[in-house]
Order: sequence, then structure tokens, then C-alpha cells
Amino acid sequence: MKDIQSQPDSRRINIKKVGVKDISYPITVLDKAKTVQRTVARVNMYVNLPHQFKGTHMSRFVEILNRFHGNINLKSFHSILDAMKNRLQAEEAHMEIEFPFFLKHRDCGAAMAAISEYSCKMHGSLDKVDDLILTVQVPISAPSPIQSNEGLPKSLGRWGIADVSLRFSHFIWIEDLIEMVENITCHDLSWHDEMDTSGDSLSVEDMTKRLSKKIADHPHISWFSVTVENFSKNYSTFATLEWPAEGDTFRHWPTERQ
Repeated sequence: MKDIQSQPDSRRINIKKVGVKDISYPITVLDKAKTVQRTVARVNMYVNLPHQFKGTHMSRFVEILNRFHGNINLKSFHSILDAMKNRLQAEEAHMEIEFPFFLKHRDCGAAMAAISEYSCKMHGSLDKVDDLILTVQVPISAPSPIQSNEGLPKSLGRWGIADVSLRFSHFIWIEDLIEMVENITCHDLSWHDEMDTSGDSLSVEDMTKRLSKKIADHPHISWFSVTVENFSKNYSTFATLEWPAEGDTFRHWPTERQ
């Protein structure tokens, strides 16, 4: 059968992105306590389509993904992107995987350890150089309620969320990144002695600045973006900080942990 999609196209029109999205796929993630953690990710794969091709066979994306079945992790990211570029004859290849990461630890104010879920995302791209961005969303609990002898204590609820994206030069544990964030966002650890003059909690601007300062001190992080959002009854407030500013970033591929 003639391959219509790969035939020359005389219109010289480049398509920015072509690919597949929302593939549910099993992956393995490095786990500091248990070596690996198995989870299920939502995968998006896409390439730029050079003007000389009319289209591409979408099934080729899934074929490449299946080739790495059971071995989709940080180390294989580059190999998958390279296979996409070569197989689809593209100048750029991109892959996004979004997955839940589970961590057993003691939450702010909690008496017992519990298993918490964090939403994580890795976005890798390959043109002439590699680029990888790791994103972790860390829930922020409300301040602990004042205990009283009457009735049950009120629920902590959700104050908001901290969304942290970063590029790094050497391997960083997801657990360490979460701990780094929670050392700042946990009210019980760092907020009781740092209220504003009205007695209210720190603002999203204050927390964003504190988080950014903490992350900027890490020697293996070269770029990051921090967004802190507070959930209110009728609306939400947020603050975002990026360092270095857009246009000043540089790309590199993180060194896999030995």
C-alpha cells in the first residue's frame, strides 16, 4: 500500500505540532525509599511536521512507546525522543508524562504518618539539544486549628497549592523536592512566628518569594518557576516567579543517578 502520508508536499507549510495525547500508560519512577515506584501516567507525544511531508502515521508514536514498555523513566526519556525524531523524520520531538507520585510521611500538624499523593509532570524535548522540565504540585494545608476541650477539632482543609517547575543539571529525588517545598509551605513549621501585623497568614506573594529563595540556593537547579495559589470561597489568588527570566535560560539534560 502506498504511504500517502510520507509523500512530498509542494505547499511548503510546516505543522507546528502533530501527535497523540492522553495515552494511559504504566511507568516506573525512582523511589528513594523503595528503589522504584510503579504508577500510571497520561502521555502526550508530538513532533513538528516538516513541510515536505503531507502527514504522519499516528500509530508510530504508540509503536515507539511500546518499544520502551516497562522501561519508561528519566533515563529512557532521551532515547524515546531520539527514536521519535528518527522514525518520524522530525526536527523536534516532545513528550509529556503526567503521573501521581505517592509518598508516606507526616503531614503538617498530623499525629500519624499517612500516604500523600502529589501530581508530577515531566516534559522532555529534543531538537539540537535536550531539555527536560520537572513539575511537582504540592498541596498546602490550612493552619492548624486551635484545640479546645469542646467538641472535635475542625478539619485543616486545603489552603492552596504550590506548583514548582525546574530544570536541573544532576539528578534530584522527587521526595527531596517535595520536602524542600513543604519546609516552607507547612504552617506549623515556619508560620507561627511570622504573621503579618494584622495577625493573618503570609500572602501568596510572601510564600512565592520564600519558596523561590529556597530553590535558588540548590546547586543543581539552573531554572525554576514557582506559582502559589490560595483557594478562596468565591475566587483564588496567586503569585508567580520565574528565575532566570524567560530568554536567559539554558538547556541541559540531567545526569541519571548511578
